[in-house]
Amino acid sequence: MSMLDLRTDAAWDRLAQLPDDDIPLLQASLLIARDEYPELDVASYEAQLQSHVAELAPRMAAQPDTRRMLAELNRYLFQEQGFCGNQQDYYDPRNSYLNDVFDRRLGIPISLGIIQIELARRLGLPLEGISFPGHFLVSLPMEGGLLVLDPYHQGRSIDAEELKLRARPHMGGDIDDQQLLDILAPAGHRAILVRMLRNLKSLYTERETWDKAVRCADRLVRLDSTQAEESRDRGLLYLKIGHMSAAREDLSRYLKERPQADDVQSVRLALIDTGSRPARLN
Repeated sequence: MSMLDLRTDAAWDRLAQLPDDDIPLLQASLLIARDEYPELDVASYEAQLQSHVAELAPRMAAQPDTRRMLAELNRYLFQEQGFCGNQQDYYDPRNSYLNDVFDRRLGIPISLGIIQIELARRLGLPLEGISFPGHFLVSLPMEGGLLVLDPYHQGRSIDAEELKLRARPHMGGDIDDQQLLDILAPAGHRAILVRMLRNLKSLYTERETWDKAVRCADRLVRLDSTQAEESRDRGLLYLKIGHMSAAREDLSRYLKERPQADDVQSVRLALIDTGSRPARLN
């Protein structure tokens, strides 16, 4: 797995160029946090995770099978160490910044899932993330099946019927077994980072904290430049902060790449707006 030099401004460019399997998930998640906390000591959080690994390793080795190893990991992480879902303030942006999750022991499904995944992998359990609709989950291949876990609720397992019930509101109705299997496909590291950044972009947009929303949108474009919708969103956010030339560039690109999109008319109007409003001086 590649390592990122988070001390340099080129870290995002390097991250964007890496094959999915080479993206170091823990480091990349902390790179997102560096935007909010420029002085963040990444090494200290890597050391924290490694200390958990060292403490837990002999206990895991004493377990007779994979299922009991996983139960021991969950007991340690969620009961002994106290990591849990922030049910009092789910939409606090700190729930998405991994340093805050380590410090406060509070998070949302995706941030808790990343810690659970990274801890498990270092101890020989190949946990995978699942970009499940509405609620990030993790999974562990087992003999004859797949064990699906909810990191937001202390890593408890979820059966097929509950999974279908959870997915139904997001899928427009009942889903069959094959659709469920498709939904449960492992999410790559890039997809996990994209989901985390989209969560933050949405939070900051709802709060009208435009500068931070733009920052998240910019990271999304740099992480995957093939997604024209991310350029559109960045352009609309640039418009909010008065960065007209950047807004025009992004919105024009979107119209060129998605000429038949349903929102073409509204984006054209926004593009016209960039020429009628004064640019904000930096």
